[in-house]
Amino acid sequence: MKILTGDKSKISSRIGIIISRFNTPVTENLLAGALDALKINGIDESFIEVFYVPGAFEIPPLLKKLCRLNSEKKRFDGILTIGCVIKGGTAHFEFISTTVTQNIGSISAEYEIPVGFCVLTCYTPLQAFERSGMPPNAENNKGYEAAESLLEMISLMNKF
Repeated sequence: MKILTGDKSKISSRIGIIISRFNTPVTENLLAGALDALKINGIDESFIEVFYVPGAFEIPPLLKKLCRLNSEKKRFDGILTIGCVIKGGTAHFEFISTTVTQNIGSISAEYEIPVGFCVLTCYTPLQAFERSGMPPNAENNKGYEAAESLLEMISLMNKF
């Protein structure tokens, strides 16, 4: 049996990052983690474009637009999505979390582009901060972890 995996050490990729401004202290830490992981893996910052959206709900429409444009003229090898939804006292959390997660997955599959998923869905602010630790590394920062996964998927998908 042949098993293929991505080798993120052998890529030079153009990365788009879509980040939510809602829950900024958390999302900015996730972005810092992602940028650290990309830099450590040899991605020059000139190959990274960051797009800010108001909240997590606005990530999928921009993702779809970038993917559609990307299919016409390749601009990105992969796109990372960053957001944070923290449960409040209403059902809003469930609706946003489910919709965002499903739409990001559907868009990624539709356009066959690697999409890193780093939209935290936490029950408490403490959980969000525990997942966006600083200084970032693969154990304490989901942005870092998602960027590494994205690079691995870019490498794997480039094999076909």
